[in-house]
Amino acid sequence: MSRKYKFHKPEAAYFISFATVKWVKVFTDEVYFKILADSVTYCRKNKGMELYAYCFMPDHVHMIFRSMNGDPSGLLRDFKGYTSKELIKAIKNHETERRKNHFLKVFLSAGEKRSNVVKYQFWQQDNQQIELFSPAIVQQKLNYIHMNPVAAGLVSDPLDWKYSSARNYNGDQRVLEVDVMGSKI
Repeated sequence: MSRKYKFHKPEAAYFISFATVKWVKVFTDEVYFKILADSVTYCRKNKGMELYAYCFMPDHVHMIFRSMNGDPSGLLRDFKGYTSKELIKAIKNHETERRKNHFLKVFLSAGEKRSNVVKYQFWQQDNQQIELFSPAIVQQKLNYIHMNPVAAGLVSDPLDWKYSSARNYNGDQRVLEVDVMGSKI
């Protein structure tokens, strides 16, 4: 049974994690991080996304979000579809990307195995989503997101990871804005 896009309460806030196929570490270059950040900004302004927390890791993404339109699966589908196309395009056009051939080979191979993929598959199709039904779960997931770069050995302080809302919760909204959780969760 597929776990893909199973959001049982469309109005709820969710913790979501999703990864690149084969856990390929694409997000080590500012160009690729920017595509994710710009896409989140677009979704917040135009698609009804409320973003409460996030962390972009080298091979996966964590977010706490809610769809104000009551369609979290559609919002996630559109986000992943758009970023997939833009990231593949950016990889192809990145003149100094040494890993270009490896990335494209992995994404092409993954795409060939799926009948619903035209050519390249960038993201794994399964997602881990957890409904945030209590303040304790919210705090647990928030801590998990913010400590993820520390646990991975990328930084020693969560505030040092540029693409994480740990900075937002410390007053720094420069990379991506996040919404105040309040009573929505």
